[in-house]
Amino acid sequence: MRIGDLADLTGVSRRLLRYYEEQGLLRPTRLANGYRTYTAADVTAVRHIRTLLDAGLPTAVIGGILHCVHDDGDTMVPAACPGMRTHLRRERDRVTAAIEELQASRRALDGMLARIADPPHRPTDAAAR
Repeated sequence: MRIGDLADLTGVSRRLLRYYEEQGLLRPTRLANGYRTYTAADVTAVRHIRTLLDAGLPTAVIGGILHCVHDDGDTMVPAACPGMRTHLRRERDRVTAAIEELQASRRALDGMLARIADPPHRPTDAAAR
């Protein structure tokens, strides 16, 4: 199948599919005319890539663990490949730290908002009559 077919089947734009190729996540075959050709396995790979991206993993990490996932029915399942647990824990720790920073920012903003005095209440035109 060609890139447009893969885009249609996966809902991922052609541009993004080319980016995945640049990142080494997809390896399509090139025809003599330069066209990319993809297989059914690439449809599965794109679904796995999207799932891993949705989990917050950067493409550099995905490139190292993509071969460690497989399907169990319609569900992607990570295998216990060397480094898989380490990568996932490192990314989970990174996400946890980001959440803690955002929560601290929210607390600071809440404090600032609590200190802002409400503007004095002015009667409406109807009440002033």
